[in-house]
Amino acid sequence: MTEHRREEDGLTFSTDPARLDIDLIHSFLSGESYWVPDIRREHVETAIAHSLCFGVYDAAGQVAFARVVSDRAGFAYLADVFVLPRRRGEGIGKRLMAYVLAHPELQRLRRFLLATRDAHGLYAQFGFRPLAAPERFLERYDADALSR
Repeated sequence: MTEHRREEDGLTFSTDPARLDIDLIHSFLSGESYWVPDIRREHVETAIAHSLCFGVYDAAGQVAFARVVSDRAGFAYLADVFVLPRRRGEGIGKRLMAYVLAHPELQRLRRFLLATRDAHGLYAQFGFRPLAAPERFLERYDADALSR
């Protein structure tokens, strides 16, 4: 896969998996996220290896992350989006979302899903809405799966 990269206001947006700071990503997800607390590093590594990942970097290193699980034809699921606390409030999350949604391999998706507890307003700006037909969707959920 070809790296997609953009430089903007001292930030680099990149899909290069070699640039990802796995230690930082694992630390944030396992220690600060509400959606996968205590996730094991091996699960983070596997998820990254099987996803289209997006990193945002400043001169000091990685400051934001998102990943998309997709067949790149009709379906995608957005996961693990975060901006480090020290860089929040600068619009990086919005710029990251715009970068993700502009990716050439994600342009013909019929359904793009995500789950969030508290960022509905952010995602609504990018066209995400509650499920049109929630009665058609089912889930199999195991809250502790990734900490085992």
